[in-house]
Amino acid sequence: MSDTKAALDLASQLCSRLCHDLLSPVGALNNGLELLADERDPEMRARCMELLEQSARTSATKLRFFRLAFGAAGGFGEMVEMAEARQLVDALVAANPRVTANWALNEQHLPKPAVKVLLNFAQMALDALVRGGTLDIGAELRAGAAEIVIRASGERVAFDETIGRALEGRLAPGELSSRTAAAQMLALVAEQAGGGLQYQLTRDALLLGAVIPYDAGGMIG
Repeated sequence: MSDTKAALDLASQLCSRLCHDLLSPVGALNNGLELLADERDPEMRARCMELLEQSARTSATKLRFFRLAFGAAGGFGEMVEMAEARQLVDALVAANPRVTANWALNEQHLPKPAVKVLLNFAQMALDALVRGGTLDIGAELRAGAAEIVIRASGERVAFDETIGRALEGRLAPGELSSRTAAAQMLALVAEQAGGGLQYQLTRDALLLGAVIPYDAGGMIG
């Protein structure tokens, strides 16, 4: 019974997180439509259309990201093309001109659980760069496991260590929230795969690491 409640609590907090992240672009779409309905000036109408297009692209990007980062992502096989994951992360980074992303990928595909970890790590690292900075992302397959390392470096990196405790499976009772739900989900993904997550935080850098074992039998290499 307690396991069922824990699963329901996690699902509820994840839903809260997703709704919160979608509220801004969807709200902007609604506001833009209202302005467009009342606006008669051609120049202002053109500006409204630009804002609507931007909000629509942002909403679509976030939904694609959430589908793979949190959902079952049924449209993908057991291995996911890294080009897809990179495109999603690059779209998020593009929304913040103060952040630069560098990639070091030795693989064309990663197991789906590892891609979930990579995408969520990238989001956490990006959120930590409140003053801008650099996002370094690396991933490879080695000895039957996907290894992922993401480093966020910049001025006064901001990272809630409660999220770090959730990543390492050390979340205290009562600390599950919409802020920590994604990290808690990743801890469960890693545990199910027989792997582990870790983080290291300094004033100017956040390092996120993961080892996610997988069964290579029948998968695309």
